[in-house]
Amino acid sequence: MDLKNLPQHIAIIMDGNGRWAKQKGLPRVAGHREGAESLREAVKACSEFGIKHLTVYAFSTENWNRPKEEVGMIMDLFMRSLNEEVKKLHKNGVRIRFLGRLQNFSKELQAKMAWAMELTKENLLGNLNVMASYGGRAEIIDAIKQIIKEGKKAEEISEESVSQYLYTKEIPDPDLLIRTASEMRVSNFLLWQIAYAEFYVTGVLWPDFRRQQLVEAIEVYQNRVRKFGKTEEQVKK
Repeated sequence: MDLKNLPQHIAIIMDGNGRWAKQKGLPRVAGHREGAESLREAVKACSEFGIKHLTVYAFSTENWNRPKEEVGMIMDLFMRSLNEEVKKLHKNGVRIRFLGRLQNFSKELQAKMAWAMELTKENLLGNLNVMASYGGRAEIIDAIKQIIKEGKKAEEISEESVSQYLYTKEIPDPDLLIRTASEMRVSNFLLWQIAYAEFYVTGVLWPDFRRQQLVEAIEVYQNRVRKFGKTEEQVKK
């Protein structure tokens, strides 16, 4: 891995927790718990490599439609993870953001998320962006509503101005999008922001995705030519 050619922002669709648990004859929540360990390793590795932003798809707007029992267990896992992990992230200089329609969570969870963001807001060594109750279409709709509310004129609208109304307005677009568990879709994740991200899909289920798998994804990224609409010859000049 070339440490001089690292993506500065990695986004991950953490897929396969349920399948991992099913393969092992365990309840689905066991997959979510093991997936949390994979996230810890990804955060640690990104910090060591100097990758500034890690954005993960933790809970989508569509995930609310899952069985109530599973949603409840995921909410309990969120709370437990916040209680156990935030102070560690803070100690290691990592800023955490929760982005999405957070008002859909319980008041208790909203308060805990707000506490975590306030505690870590001055940290500069890394950024963990947790997309929760998030959907790419919902994000764009919320941005449009705010633009209309502020009475912006048509000539004031540009890609740059729209980006300032997204949940991710302070965060650069992802360089690398990783999806685990072989699924070939973006699942309503960062629809605006991944316009020129490099995609990497692996058959590894998220609970089995650890440091080595992250390194492999980065190595594949480093062998890509990012053209942004230009020809390869133009880029290499």
